[in-house]
Amino acid sequence: METGDRMMDSHTTQLHVNGAVLKNIAYVTMFIDHFFAVIMQEYLWRTAVDGVWDPQLTVLYRAGRAVGRIAFILFAHQIVEGFLHTRSRGKFLMRLGLFALVSEMPFDLAFSGTIIDWNSQNVFCTLFIGVLVLTVGDALARFQGVMYDAGRFLALLLGCLAAYWGNTDYRYMGVLLIFTFYKAHDRCLADKIMFVGSVMLLGTWSANCLRYLKSGYTVLELFLVSMREMYGVVAFLPIAFYDGKRGRQLPKWFCYGFYPLHLLFLYGAALYVYDR
Repeated sequence: METGDRMMDSHTTQLHVNGAVLKNIAYVTMFIDHFFAVIMQEYLWRTAVDGVWDPQLTVLYRAGRAVGRIAFILFAHQIVEGFLHTRSRGKFLMRLGLFALVSEMPFDLAFSGTIIDWNSQNVFCTLFIGVLVLTVGDALARFQGVMYDAGRFLALLLGCLAAYWGNTDYRYMGVLLIFTFYKAHDRCLADKIMFVGSVMLLGTWSANCLRYLKSGYTVLELFLVSMREMYGVVAFLPIAFYDGKRGRQLPKWFCYGFYPLHLLFLYGAALYVYDR
């Protein structure tokens, strides 16, 4: 009986993390990331000497941005969970598309200080494209063999091109990440880490090469910079304990509205502190 009691106690105290907890971690890490990207970066530029940031503050800044790498991994994971369990994928897509439009102005104001900036689009655009790729791919599921595989590949290719040409946040790496979580949904944790980590590193590296090789950076320099994205693998610590349950969710308006609202808050804070 004593051994059985110990086994029961061990089972009941096992850590479980539901979807709501993963989302809340994502919100917190995203806010930290954007705080450093909007507020701290502005301070570093204002206090720079001959264009060089303070070394100690730079370390702090990079640590804050590293924390933010966790957020998108969790959002990509949860967007796939939402896709698999939603009652209406059409409505799911519509909500993502709507908030992609709503979030664009706050995103541009926070990161470029302008109302419209076509050089970069918000993360809801990436999520929308990723879910659209999954939706089209599932619509082709009735076909078998080569036609089915070719259709899935074409949907993914077009989605990646749309994200790259549209300059969406995380670009095609974000779309590939969502697709990878979907394909690896029933795989073990080690497989997920390997697949997702590879996509993060190679996707970011290739995107950086396409953007910055002409600016004088070497392939090796861009690889080392892209390695910073690997901090996001830390997201697999809570994912490892994910129990597949939805959990007690925050109101839907908060889940979608937090992104544009916190960007507006940070933009307003920057205006107040720095008198932009």
